Amino acid sequence: MSYQESFINYLKYEKRYSPHTVVAYKNDLDQFVDFYTKVIGEFHVKEVVSGSVRSWLLELMEQGLTPRSIHRKVTSVKSFYNYLMCEEIVASNPAVNLTLPKVRKKLPAFVDENSLNHLLDDGLVFDSTFSGVRDKLILSLFYGTGMRLSELIGLRDRDIDSKEYLIRVLGKRQKERVIPYPREINELLNDYIGARDKEFGHKTEYLLVTDKGGQVYEKLVYRLVKSSLGKVTSLEKRSPHVLRHTYASHLLNRGADLNAVKELLGHSNLAATQVYTHTTFEKLRDSYKQAHPRGDKND
Repeated sequence: MSYQESFINYLKYEKRYSPHTVVAYKNDLDQFVDFYTKVIGEFHVKEVVSGSVRSWLLELMEQGLTPRSIHRKVTSVKSFYNYLMCEEIVASNPAVNLTLPKVRKKLPAFVDENSLNHLLDDGLVFDSTFSGVRDKLILSLFYGTGMRLSELIGLRDRDIDSKEYLIRVLGKRQKERVIPYPREINELLNDYIGARDKEFGHKTEYLLVTDKGGQVYEKLVYRLVKSSLGKVTSLEKRSPHVLRHTYASHLLNRGADLNAVKELLGHSNLAATQVYTHTTFEKLRDSYKQAHPRGDKND
């Protein structure tokens, strides 16, 4: 087994990264090895030096890759060599201390409160059919809990504690967390489960199912969210993750503690949550400009 294969197995079975993330690491490593073989010579992990990685970095920039993509690829190589150092195969990491192109911070897109209230409270948007009840529940769960798409798809009936208004999800790296949800979701859950069991009986393994009784899947949920948000917002990006952004932004705008939001979202570190404080600050600044007599003079 090669060192690369050993590293990929480590990501799969010890770090428990998602299949998508593992594939991305593998592709990045393969690209680096291909570059090294073509430009420098036969690849040996112990012979790679900082200059080799820097040459690859320049090659990626010449190819027109975005700074974010370049950062990810270099991070993959850096993680590979950190693993090799832990295994005492190499003594140093050639991918550290490199000057990388600056990544422009992109603020997360989110939907305003009035638009989402209109979508979820207007009785004309979703009909009383099985799919209509299910679709409204899906959107309400996204906005009411901030869960990820994969977490929603994997929900089972037993994950819902309707008495305590809590829902258990299985997040990244199989990490479990419990999230409170709005009380009105119970009514949606009761209506949906009643319609589902009437239609398909009690044999369904998952909470959310398709019109044919199978587990809902990513494309179905993505299409639903994109279509539904298109009725109330002109945002170019309309995805389940936008609803997750919206959940976090609205909590912070209403004074929620940053650490509490971090736990609710299932972030492993606070830096991932702090991006939402930028949108909160923008709202505060706009309020200041509108309310203070001399606020607009700061433009």
